Amino acid sequence: MKKFLENLQESEKELKIVGHMLYVTFPLVRERNILIKSLLKIKKIIMDCLNLILQYEYINGKLVLSNDSVKNFLLFKEKCSEKYSITQEEVKEIELLFDLAKSHRKSPMEFIKDGKVIILSDNMLKKTFNLEDLKRFLGLAKKIMERTKEEFMRNSPF
Repeated sequence: MKKFLENLQESEKELKIVGHMLYVTFPLVRERNILIKSLLKIKKIIMDCLNLILQYEYINGKLVLSNDSVKNFLLFKEKCSEKYSITQEEVKEIELLFDLAKSHRKSPMEFIKDGKVIILSDNMLKKTFNLEDLKRFLGLAKKIMERTKEEFMRNSPF
């Protein structure tokens, strides 16, 4: 249990850094890379929380994990999201965040226009996000982290 809480504390530190990047640094320098870096950090933080949840439930014998991350995410949606008070709307936001990060990873070109990061795919389909989207994702990460921490503390033998 202690290791789970330590990992959550590390993610909380990362959240503070991303918050500073979005609320302080980006408004000063307006650099596209800050938005992209923030997107990827938020995705990693949420993914770390979901992995902690899945590992915790696995250790407690409540589910069986797969080597396939897509199957594990489906398992999280079906078996864990409700227990950790993560709504279906929040799950959809997580999926949107993961999709944006995946599009960024595969994209041959990205640019910023009118305050939005525009990600173009190979076939010129575009996906966009802006500072407000990232603030929303950051808030989601905070909620997920807090709910995860509450559930772990509620079940802690300490």
